[in-house]
Amino acid sequence: MTAAERALEGQVALVTGAGRGIGRAIALALAAQGAAVALAARTRQQLAEVAAEIREHGGRALAVPTDVTQDAAVEAAVEQTIAEFGRLDVLVTAAGTASFGPVTGTKPDDWDTMLAVNLRGVMVCCRAVLPVMVHQRRGTILNVSSVAAQRFIPGSAAYAATKAGVVVWSRVLREEVRAEGVRVGVLVLGAVDTPLWDAVPQGPDRSRMLRPEDVARAAVLMVTLPPGAALEDLTLLPAGGIL
Repeated sequence: MTAAERALEGQVALVTGAGRGIGRAIALALAAQGAAVALAARTRQQLAEVAAEIREHGGRALAVPTDVTQDAAVEAAVEQTIAEFGRLDVLVTAAGTASFGPVTGTKPDDWDTMLAVNLRGVMVCCRAVLPVMVHQRRGTILNVSSVAAQRFIPGSAAYAATKAGVVVWSRVLREEVRAEGVRVGVLVLGAVDTPLWDAVPQGPDRSRMLRPEDVARAAVLMVTLPPGAALEDLTLLPAGGIL
């Protein structure tokens, strides 16, 4: 693919959760489309490996160790991205965590990490990038949600609530910033074969799930549309019938 054929040539993306799974796949796909990519996650070694892979293919990458539950860390990641690359065109919030169990068998403390990462972390990241995107009068925010927000699966109440919150947050935010040239999209995902399932005993058949690369293709579609078009909600499900 030549530079002229790459849809994100000259643009800059910040991807949270970029060390593995969905975030990693999206970061690699955006880099392949020509974007300089700031990689945000908590694990330094994983970020270094993703950054090295992007650079090996001629791309530009910046590893920014970041805990999205820490507001100052999120703001610093945005500032570092702009200092390194001079602009910020795309935000993808792929950082996420999950735990499952019936409401009667869990405690409010068990929900706090999911609320902090899956919902509040998304909100803080969006807020942090808005000043530069509004100033540019150009930008695309893509928040990753889950089909659990739409289909009510026993044992997923707290997780589903965080992902439903992401959908509603995104829809309201897009109306607030539409006139500023900023697009806000939501990628609603069915089951994806990622390390998240490693801790789930007797989980679903992972061979029937989406691959992270499938998600990355959908993300690229959403962020590479011309500025005059917006794909605001996209639901991506495994074709085999598994959620």
